[in-house]
Amino acid sequence: MMEVMTLAIFGGGLSTAAYALYATLAPSLDKIAGALRGETAPGRPSPLASLVRAERRIAVRRWAGSAVPAGSPLRQRGAA
Repeated sequence: MMEVMTLAIFGGGLSTAAYALYATLAPSLDKIAGALRGETAPGRPSPLASLVRAERRIAVRRWAGSAVPAGSPLRQRGAA
């Protein structure tokens, strides 16, 4: 009787784990297989690359904006 209970408990756990893996991986199984074969996904958007370009633009604008130093308030007070 104990063997039947053990088989039922561990069999149920194994089948639940197998179902969870299948339900998680089945929608993107073709992408996973393609990646394992070394294929690249064509036309896939790259949000990280656009973020890097935007950060560079911001850095260049900050650098270009600080190229002309404004008169410091101390100099203006001393000249007056």
